[in-house]
Amino acid sequence: MAKLSDVAARAGVSVSAVSRVLSGDPSARVSAATRERVRRAADEVGYHPNFAGRALKLARTDVIALIVPDVTNALFAELTRGVEDEAVARGCVMLLARSEDMQPGGRMFDRLVGEGRVDGIVLQPRDGTDPQELARSVGERAPLVTIHQPIPGASSVVVPDALAARLATEHLIALGHRRIGFAGGLPASPTARRRAEGHLAALLGAGVPGVPELVTWRGYRESDGRASTAELLALPQRPTAIVAANVNAAIGVLAQARAQGLTVPRDLSVVAIHDAWTAEHTWPPLTCVRMPLYELGRIAVTTLAEAVDGGPVVHRGVDRPEPVLIGRESTAAPHG
Repeated sequence: MAKLSDVAARAGVSVSAVSRVLSGDPSARVSAATRERVRRAADEVGYHPNFAGRALKLARTDVIALIVPDVTNALFAELTRGVEDEAVARGCVMLLARSEDMQPGGRMFDRLVGEGRVDGIVLQPRDGTDPQELARSVGERAPLVTIHQPIPGASSVVVPDALAARLATEHLIALGHRRIGFAGGLPASPTARRRAEGHLAALLGAGVPGVPELVTWRGYRESDGRASTAELLALPQRPTAIVAANVNAAIGVLAQARAQGLTVPRDLSVVAIHDAWTAEHTWPPLTCVRMPLYELGRIAVTTLAEAVDGGPVVHRGVDRPEPVLIGRESTAAPHG
């Protein structure tokens, strides 16, 4: 098994310099060229750090946890990739968890944070999670960064939800739609409220009256999209278009429209907030507003690293790249 001295000999530097470089010591006065030479030498001799010993010395595990409500949800793919890429760039391993018990308050979650198994957690809470309850559950046991939902005492990272909803609605208005439904998330969800506010702002900006019965608050699942669409289509004057506050709900919108004999986009245009690989493979393919989820993941880990190092609580918005409308076949001008 290769040792630090083997790396030092190959790189032509001292053992202490190798130790500082490979441990990520920020105070090490080593040039970028030397750092690269040391890392290359470590690869060449097959050196692998003793992370158990390092963890004992530094009280660090170099493991972070990403906890999401459902890892099978296509929307989490870009977020997960961003978290993992930034974790790897920082020499950390990402632990991905999804089970109900891994949400705050669950037995496994308590073990994760209570036994020091990870340095910190990036968490996307379930919809409807009480921020105060979440804050009490985590307390000061582990550095925490929440996605989309700020809570007391923890850092958070959010995307521009209101802007995304405004872009979706403005797209439909530009096509000539005036009676636009909004299939929203749960009323307790901060993201749902922000997106509904963006939708209303677009209507008001275009001089289109906001109609309360055209806004639903059922959630982001496919079944919620179905239920929202059935409710909207049952109105005496049904909408000619629907903005779905989530791409999964939008799939339900398409399914319910088809079940009721409507053709998209001739009879009903549909736009989804968020984009995922699934949106390209629906029929018709969904027009979506793409959000910076990959960048959200990377910035969440950067924010977590600051918290692990004792930094202050911060709340960051990820606004680059800006949300962008991806036009596909699910939207068109009103028919007739």
